[in-house]
Amino acid sequence: MSLAIRTIDMHTGGEPVRIITGGYPDILGETILDKRRYVRDNLDHLRRFLIYEPRGHHDMYGVIPIEPDLPSADIAVLFMHNQGYSTMCGHAVIALGRYVIDQGLVKAVEPETRVVIQCPCGPVTVNVRVTNNKPGTVRFESVPAFAFARDTIVKTEIYGPVTVDIAYGGAFYAVVPANQFGLDVRTSRISDLIDAASSVTSAVKAQVPLSHPDDDDLAFLYGTILTDGEDAFTHRPTANICVFADAQVDRSPTGSGVTARVALQHRRGLITQEQVRTFESVTGALFTGRVATITNCGHFPAVTVEVSGKAHYAAESTFRLENDDEIGMGFLIR
Repeated sequence: MSLAIRTIDMHTGGEPVRIITGGYPDILGETILDKRRYVRDNLDHLRRFLIYEPRGHHDMYGVIPIEPDLPSADIAVLFMHNQGYSTMCGHAVIALGRYVIDQGLVKAVEPETRVVIQCPCGPVTVNVRVTNNKPGTVRFESVPAFAFARDTIVKTEIYGPVTVDIAYGGAFYAVVPANQFGLDVRTSRISDLIDAASSVTSAVKAQVPLSHPDDDDLAFLYGTILTDGEDAFTHRPTANICVFADAQVDRSPTGSGVTARVALQHRRGLITQEQVRTFESVTGALFTGRVATITNCGHFPAVTVEVSGKAHYAAESTFRLENDDEIGMGFLIR
C-alpha cells in the first residue's frame, strides 16, 4: 500500500464531517492561514483522495487537525470540501466540540465544557453540554459577523436581475429568498435550488468585490443561501438551503450561514439580542442562533452569534491506496 489515512466520520444534521486522525504528512507554516495555503499548494492530492469518490462523494466534507498557533486554543483545524479549503465551518465545529472531549483532548467538566477551536477565520469558543461524562448539545460563539452589502442587484445569466444581501459569518455568503426564483426551500426540487443558488454565486463573484478588515485571504464568496424569506423574528423555524463551493449542498442548516443570517437580521432590526431563532435545513435538522455580543469588525457594525446543534458518529476508517490504483486517487462524476 502506498498510502493509508485514518479518519473518524461524524455528521451534524446529516452533513458529513470526516476528521483525519492519522497518516497525514506534516503541514508547514507559522500561522493557520500559512498552513491553509500550504495544504492548498502542496497536499491537495490528499484532499481529493479523501473527499472525492471512491472514498467520498461530491458533497463530502473534511477536517484536518493541526497544531494551533494561538496559546489559548485547545485545537486548530483546517476545513476541506469538494473545491478547496474553507475559512470556517459551523457544522464541523459542532462535531469537533464533541470529538475533542470523547478523545480526551479536553477534559470533560459537567455541566458544560469549554473548548477553544482555532479556525482559519479566528478562534471560536465552544461550550459542550456534558452529562455523566458524555457530551451532547454543542454551542459555539462565532467570530465577528456583519452585513457586507444589502439589497445589491446582480445580473444572473439565467434569471436576470436578482436582489441579494451579502454577509460574513466566518465566510461570505450571498443570501436570497428563494421566492425570487419562484422556488420554495421546503418543497422545490433540490436540483432547481442548486441551479438558482449557483447562478447567484457566479454573478456575485463576477460583479461584487469583497473585502475583509482582517485579512485578504478571508475575502471570498463561499456560496449562496436560499431562504424561505422569513427574516423577521418568529418562534417558527425559518428554513434555508446553503449551496457552497462547487455546487455542494449543506445537509445541516449551516453554522456559518446561520451566523451570517443572524448578523443580517440584526442589522435590519428584525431580531434583538434577547431572541433565539431556529433554523431548519433540507434534512429537517435544526440549529438555533442568537446574537451573543454587539461589536465591530473594522468599519462594519458587527455581532458575534451563538449557534447550537448536535453531532453524531458515523464510522471509523482507514482509507488506503494501492500502488497501481490511479483511479483511486479520486474522481467526481457530478
